Amino acid sequence: MRATTLMRKTLGVTQLFVDDFEFTEEGLVVAVRPSWKRPRCGGCGKCATGYDRRAVRRWRHLGTGRLKIWLEYAPRRVQCRHCGGVVTEKVPWAPHQSRFTWEFEELVAYLAQVSDKTNVTKQMGIAWPTVGAIVERVVARLLDPGRLNNLRRIGVDEFSYRKHHRYITTVVDHDRRRVVWAAKGRSAETLTAFFDELGPERAARIECATIDMSAGFQKAIREHAPNATIVFDRFHVQRLVSDALDQVRRAQVRFVGLGEKGRAIKHSRFALLKNPWNLTRKDKQKLSELQRTNAPLYRAYLLKETLAQALDYKQPGHARRALLDWLAWASRSKLKPFVKAARTIRKHFDGIVAYFEERLTNGIVEGLNNKLRMIARRAFGFHSPDPLISMLHLCSGGIELNPPLPTPT
Repeated sequence: MRATTLMRKTLGVTQLFVDDFEFTEEGLVVAVRPSWKRPRCGGCGKCATGYDRRAVRRWRHLGTGRLKIWLEYAPRRVQCRHCGGVVTEKVPWAPHQSRFTWEFEELVAYLAQVSDKTNVTKQMGIAWPTVGAIVERVVARLLDPGRLNNLRRIGVDEFSYRKHHRYITTVVDHDRRRVVWAAKGRSAETLTAFFDELGPERAARIECATIDMSAGFQKAIREHAPNATIVFDRFHVQRLVSDALDQVRRAQVRFVGLGEKGRAIKHSRFALLKNPWNLTRKDKQKLSELQRTNAPLYRAYLLKETLAQALDYKQPGHARRALLDWLAWASRSKLKPFVKAARTIRKHFDGIVAYFEERLTNGIVEGLNNKLRMIARRAFGFHSPDPLISMLHLCSGGIELNPPLPTPT
């Protein structure tokens, strides 16, 4: 078997010739050259006129055990009329302007999907910043350029990646269940940048957008996607009322002080906030005691549960009437947190009612945010948003990797 054939099978790289190889202190160094005669531009890949030859360069390839493998070649520079200048020629074994082969970068990106960077650096023998740079190159290369096409139903949410209000905004396609866009910030200007990239024609095709009650997101959607129905996430509506219930509980603790009524409120927080089907026997006893000893707090509990029942209605007409009845009850409940919550819900009434028609929530967006939180946690945080956004696209952007792993038998 010829050396070229042997090394091609060993390296798993085609379109190259092997001129020589030797074992050094750094590992196995294989002298290679492209199989094509005319040089090709590293930018556009088209044939170009040779300019001169650069110094010998090495590319890191997948090793065998502790043995590192390097591909060695002196690349030419070419004068490309399409790219308008002198650029380094294209080589078939590595991306342009990278010191690692295609297979090496693919495996690093795959390991970064399923593990933390520390383990990737140990397994692959590269530095921490190098892992992030490889991930960014793989994402730029494999991320679907048509991911913004045919968007009909989107979900928008923000994610805090660092203390002191450092956020990124994510846009998710409900139909394909993947992240299609992300950027630093959480204002109307941030989401406007998404619509600028989307363009007015594609923005006009968006039928529905699920968001929380962020005024900035509402403004951007109304200005740039006029045909989209804004749907407020059910979870945020119920959390608004749950927070009001907790405020009533704390106010009652301060009001009643010690004694029988105070003992009834003690350790009642989770019993009040749980769903009815998750209540234990002890929780039910606590609620019965509150019903007997503290009418305002039990009324707040009933308001919370009644809103959840109103949001459960399947028929939009019945749900709308139930929500209007709830607003009337909350407004005259004499519980200030619920009066305030009722004003907020009345202000966003159309977007909340739209949930009954669309039956969409931000659940998938929150789920991807949990995945993003896991990515940030296993990396022990990110100082800047760009590496985190690259990891988000790598893990949740629909990128399919084909790492050079053994085939199961």
